[in-house]
Amino acid sequence: MPTYDYQCAECGHEFELFQQMSDSVKRKCPECGKNRLKRLIGTGAGIIFKGGGFYETDYRSDSYKKAAAEDKKSSDSSSSDTQSSKDTKKSKPEPANQKKDSAPAKKKDTS
Repeated sequence: MPTYDYQCAECGHEFELFQQMSDSVKRKCPECGKNRLKRLIGTGAGIIFKGGGFYETDYRSDSYKKAAAEDKKSSDSSSSDTQSSKDTKKSKPEPANQKKDSAPAKKKDTS
């Protein structure tokens, strides 16, 4: 629901009103009581996110969050098993551009 800015043409009172888009425009000023309110046209406001982070998954249902947590636990335990087997089979790869049979290059004599 958007926040609308209103200003009274009679007394100059300005305020913000949080209302649905389908609600009718307010006409009566809460300060002077006259029907001289006008809704102001604004540029809109950018969304400001504060805090540790906001993600689309923050607004998921509780059942979805529980199922996701269970999936993560099961995948973490299976990935740790496969990771330990990978660690025992690791060997140091040789660079592709290094030749095994070549002798060290001789230095040119410049004297």
